[in-house]
Amino acid sequence: MPLLRYFAHLPAGKQVLWCYLIWYLVTVVALFDPSPTLWLNSVGISAVIGFALQLSVAKGAQTDRWQTFRLFMMPFGVSSFASLIKGKGYVLVFPSDLQLLLISVAACGAFLAGCALLRRTMP
Repeated sequence: MPLLRYFAHLPAGKQVLWCYLIWYLVTVVALFDPSPTLWLNSVGISAVIGFALQLSVAKGAQTDRWQTFRLFMMPFGVSSFASLIKGKGYVLVFPSDLQLLLISVAACGAFLAGCALLRRTMP
């Protein structure tokens, strides 16, 4: 139940981050490209940018592990997302394919509704 409690008390900002992840995962599943080059380039960009971001927020020797994970994961997600959607008719981050757009929106909406339901039912 700790996971349910986590989602029940999730602040709005973190809910937005989870929706970003959901949107990304829907896109990855729909447009997956097994090209090792795409994923290795994304890992490389993640390492370079994540390290720079880590340096910019470091407060002494102790850093939050989840924050560090996000600082490296976000550049990976951005670079792989950009590579996956290239030439696929996306406008900004929105697919021109109505079905994919509806799936993405519905997945995020279901997540937010689930968090709201948990917030109402859990102490």
